[in-house]
Amino acid sequence: MQAIFFSEIFPLMSTANPQTLEWLLNVATEHEYPAGRAVLMEDSWGNAVYFIVDGWVKVRRTANENSRAVAILGKGDFFGEMAILDESPRSTDVIALSRVKLFSISRDRFIQILFKDSQLHHRMLQLMVRRLRQTNLRLEMRLAPPAVKLAHTLITLGENYGQENDKEIFNIPFQDLADATEISLEETTKIMEKLAEKNWIAIDEVNQALKLVNFKQLTNLASRV
Repeated sequence: MQAIFFSEIFPLMSTANPQTLEWLLNVATEHEYPAGRAVLMEDSWGNAVYFIVDGWVKVRRTANENSRAVAILGKGDFFGEMAILDESPRSTDVIALSRVKLFSISRDRFIQILFKDSQLHHRMLQLMVRRLRQTNLRLEMRLAPPAVKLAHTLITLGENYGQENDKEIFNIPFQDLADATEISLEETTKIMEKLAEKNWIAIDEVNQALKLVNFKQLTNLASRV
């Protein structure tokens, strides 16, 4: 992969200098996983930062032998940076939702480049603050109606990972959507069926795609907090 494409895929790298990008690509390790495969186990956090070149993953938390998705991540995102910075243990793992391609950069190499490239360091802080704001918004929405919460999940995925023209995203399993939204599977199924009836969304099972057809209406629904 050329450095210019790396910076285009990953917002984190948009301000990195060309030398940084070339160095990162030289030290990165490429991985590919089929859908359903564990990408990162809970005892492996803190060893590297992972960049999603293509595909979709879910971050899954396990407690008392019960597992649930707490986040859905797609192309252009990254994970593992918090474990590198705070070195605290994690009770989460990462599972491939689709066929996924990743680049990993070891902990020591990534910290080394953060000290060398102040622009990359600053950009990483910006994106971490953005994630914190999104987490705070989810907390504020805990008492919102299920349809509002689910619409918020959908538009967030569309804004973060959707194709620019039609906000098409991966057809995420309803159980994972429910878990990430913190509503029940039954509620998720009913709401998704209603959104499809209104033609606000369209599910393409052949291509494993979920099209957010009426993004404006979904955004209006999500704002009814």
